[in-house]
Amino acid sequence: MQKTTKKLTLSAMFMALGMVLPFLTGQIQQIGNMLLPMHLPVFLCGLICGWKYGVVVGFILPLLRSATFGMPALYPMALAMAFELATYGLVAGMLYERSRWKCVRALYRSLIAAMLAGRIVWGIAEIVLLGISGSTFTWQMFLSGALLNAIPGIVIQLILIPGIMLALNKTGMVPLKERAGQYKMRRNEQ
Repeated sequence: MQKTTKKLTLSAMFMALGMVLPFLTGQIQQIGNMLLPMHLPVFLCGLICGWKYGVVVGFILPLLRSATFGMPALYPMALAMAFELATYGLVAGMLYERSRWKCVRALYRSLIAAMLAGRIVWGIAEIVLLGISGSTFTWQMFLSGALLNAIPGIVIQLILIPGIMLALNKTGMVPLKERAGQYKMRRNEQ
């Protein structure tokens, strides 16, 4: 019961953080599109609270932010983002949860796999949503939206998220465990 309460509280905190972070970049839409501020709390929620919480926070966050602040626009952006962010929370949380060792390497594997899966899901959602309205979604639009414009955000995520997880490890909130032999080998090298 206490563990569930903690995860619910953390999930609510990640949801609030996802609502507020875009204000740092929201005044200039191109910067917000490049830095991807709503993605950070969803990844952290999936990694820390687990995939079930990550999926819920990821799906609700863009829709709630759209309904509350009008950004991102509900159709098609917030709807496509809902599926994308839900995938981030699901894949990052599930892969990290099932990792044999909770180490930085497993963290990076989980993040990169989640980023790839989420962007594919976003592309599929855009194809479906824009197809409904009679528009087309081209390969160039996918590459631009999912990769080229997102490179700064991807780099920030790959630096900040492991850094945050390592800092939380020092507080004891997120225990990172490495293989016993790996730790001994590193210790002997020093």
